[in-house]
Amino acid sequence: MLKQGLHQKLLQKLSPQQIQLMKMIQLPTQAFEQRLKQELEENPALEDGKESLDDFDDNSINDEYDDSGNESINADDINIDEYLSDDEIPNYKTQSNNYSPDDEERDIPFASGTSFTQHLKNQINTYRLTEDQEIITDFLIGSIDESGYLRRDLIDVMDDLAFTQNIYTTIEELEQLLKLVQDLDPAGVGARDLKECLVLQLKRKGEKPARTLAINILEQSFDQFVKKHYTKLIQKYHITEDELKDAIRQIEKLNPKPGGSHVGNNKVAEQIVPDFAIRIVEGELELTLNSRNAPELHVSREYNDLLNGYKDSKDKTQSQKDAVTFIKQKLDSAKWFIDAIKQRQQTLFLNMNAIMQYQKEYFLTGDERKLKPMILKDIADIINMDVSTVSRVANSKFVSTPYGTKLIKDFFSESMKNDQGDDVSTKEIKDILATVIGRENKKKPLTDDKLAALLKEKGYPIARRTVAKYREQLDIPVARLRKEI
Repeated sequence: MLKQGLHQKLLQKLSPQQIQLMKMIQLPTQAFEQRLKQELEENPALEDGKESLDDFDDNSINDEYDDSGNESINADDINIDEYLSDDEIPNYKTQSNNYSPDDEERDIPFASGTSFTQHLKNQINTYRLTEDQEIITDFLIGSIDESGYLRRDLIDVMDDLAFTQNIYTTIEELEQLLKLVQDLDPAGVGARDLKECLVLQLKRKGEKPARTLAINILEQSFDQFVKKHYTKLIQKYHITEDELKDAIRQIEKLNPKPGGSHVGNNKVAEQIVPDFAIRIVEGELELTLNSRNAPELHVSREYNDLLNGYKDSKDKTQSQKDAVTFIKQKLDSAKWFIDAIKQRQQTLFLNMNAIMQYQKEYFLTGDERKLKPMILKDIADIINMDVSTVSRVANSKFVSTPYGTKLIKDFFSESMKNDQGDDVSTKEIKDILATVIGRENKKKPLTDDKLAALLKEKGYPIARRTVAKYREQLDIPVARLRKEI
């Protein structure tokens, strides 16, 4: 039988305000500025800039209103003075030396060029095509991605044309029209894979012994070429090593992503705005929070005047009651947002200060060998915060140092012991590994076993599988793929 009963359960849940605060902590400077701008637009009770405390009447916000005839609305929990006072963090720590609120913001204009798809359509319009052929070629061009590839099978394109355009065609006709698209600029556009893309570009360049050999290698021995089985290629095509080198040079000049060469397709690199700045002053480290992370906010004067007008009014109408309720909601929201920004400033500063002190030797010298092994829990224990909070700060924030702008999460690394029993950072080992691979003989690249042996000689006894893991993290291919003629 189904039984009904009551049970008490103690649950810990984050309030919506706490969730919003966590999201704000995670935002980098530019995203935080957008969030701030959005809040200022949505909440008229919130304004930016300095405001004198003398402009406000404390009693105007602490009045009571008889909402139902007997009970009253109390706004005592909103204290304007509290949110117009100085920040808890000293001002000298929240101001950046390279930014001032008075600095003029200049927007850089960018030309909005023709899109890559439109660029191709403009070219295909010069061909004489039937109405159906125009629709098919437009559909093929629309299926090309930003890299310039047609990633879909022609059979799928044929089905889509039948269902969406009511045009019935054949694979043969699609192949013919695709060749027209592949004749467009840039060379290699409309290819269905890398091999076809490279071959199209070589054929566009004209005949030459090295290019002819390169085309044959790509068309007939693409897998061997990709895997760098150069000895097999020399034997198969009865060529010399120098002839193979010339063919490889022809291939290396090609563009594997022809769509990226179009001007309208180029993306403007995102500008990095450091969230912190570390300087060395008289041999000591000084940390400052970017002032763009510490805006000055206050409650709107107009809302204060509205409350004053309500207080002086003798007749309490329903519209006035609604207005007071609305004002109180906006003041509550402004109160929370100002509090959230203060907590964000304090959280960011505490986290970065703990990281700076933990890695003090590195920040004083700039020597990456001085980086100590450090995990998120180390910082969380120091500042008595949750590991997830430290992760939110580290993953998306940058710090300006005397040695360049660094991503904070790059200072974190695991530890391992060297042959002397000392803890060393895995970042140090990765740097040494990258240096060793960079200096190797590319004709005979070092295998992971040999790399492990070399690191052991340098005092880092790590296994071959660990070397392979670090090499993959550095985006370095295996020895066979690093081989050169």
